Amino acid sequence: MEDGGRAHTAIVGWACTTLCLVSSVAAFSQGASLSACADMMPRHLRVQLHSSNNYVTVHTNVSFYFPGDKVPVTVRSTRDYMGFMLQARKVSNNEITGTFIFLPPGSKLLTCFEDGDTVTHSDKSLKRNLSFVWKAPDQPIGDIKFFISIVQSYFVYWAKIESAVVAQGGQN
Repeated sequence: MEDGGRAHTAIVGWACTTLCLVSSVAAFSQGASLSACADMMPRHLRVQLHSSNNYVTVHTNVSFYFPGDKVPVTVRSTRDYMGFMLQARKVSNNEITGTFIFLPPGSKLLTCFEDGDTVTHSDKSLKRNLSFVWKAPDQPIGDIKFFISIVQSYFVYWAKIESAVVAQGGQN
């Protein structure tokens, strides 16, 4: 009887652990959580941050923009990944700014501070090269950079990979 009780307890423990892991994976398979808005860090269990990034780049084809402009943003990768979070931030104070107005399939808008200021994945399909369009606010905000966090797998990610500075045109 004692061995049967231990086996039952072990099975129940295994089942609970498996259920918890599956529900956590399912929760993030449809996009980043709002808790990641400020630092762009995934909230998975036991994830491992990788510091060197040799395969993902985020860039634009412009070096400056004016208020209200639409700026194309491209993410290129030599490896597949499942999840991401993309934001534009002011260089002066690191605030999230602007709105994304064009998203590729497998993406959706997330409202961190203002409607549409962040893009995340909408499913766990493998992604590699993505194109977006960001709209600058109508009022001057200064220079910006684009930042992306990439989740390659449930346990491996890179946080806040940054673009070159995109200067606001017409500044004195």
